[in-house]
Amino acid sequence: MPGLLRAEPLGPPQIDSPQLLALDLPTQNLADALEAFSRSTGMAVLVDRELTRGRRSIGVHGRYSAREALGLLLTGSGLVARYARSDAFTLQVPEASQPLSPKGPRAARINSSYATALQQAIERSLCRSPLTRPGSFRALVQVWIGPDGSIEHSRLVSSTGDVQRDEALVRSLGSTRVERLAPSSLRQPLTLLLMPDTTGTRMECTAREGASGV
Repeated sequence: MPGLLRAEPLGPPQIDSPQLLALDLPTQNLADALEAFSRSTGMAVLVDRELTRGRRSIGVHGRYSAREALGLLLTGSGLVARYARSDAFTLQVPEASQPLSPKGPRAARINSSYATALQQAIERSLCRSPLTRPGSFRALVQVWIGPDGSIEHSRLVSSTGDVQRDEALVRSLGSTRVERLAPSSLRQPLTLLLMPDTTGTRMECTAREGASGV
């Protein structure tokens, strides 16, 4: 029988509370991250260890609600949380996964037409610099989009591993404008995972650079 990861809370459950918790969870094995998350938030988790084997968590640093923190922690792991009750959860593989593109950012819970417009706008901005060329790095970012489609604020949740690239990425996002009105139901900030290209077919930016005059 496969082993189970059981993590019991030390304090009262917090998952439905709007209270923001100060968290400092590094990138690590997913099983260890879940145990640390449980201790920090008061949530109980019951997960088959075979499901977490070989998976890594995203680092979570800052102030978040328990639900927001768990969503960030699981980003890129291929797993989603299923709540057994308000103070406990388990993990499962989603029935269907709909990334925007194998080579672009992934955004959840927004309609496909807006997601496509968002991806194209971000890729145009990132193509303006060799440092931020899509497909060459991995990063987790949060963006706040204004009424006119401009990204008014961005926050780097996990570093690209290069301080100079981090700064260039934030600058690039600050000059981005989405050429489509956001749906009224859009919840902000949007969390985007920028993925490295592992296929050997990195997106070519030449045409877009020429069109923009960069």
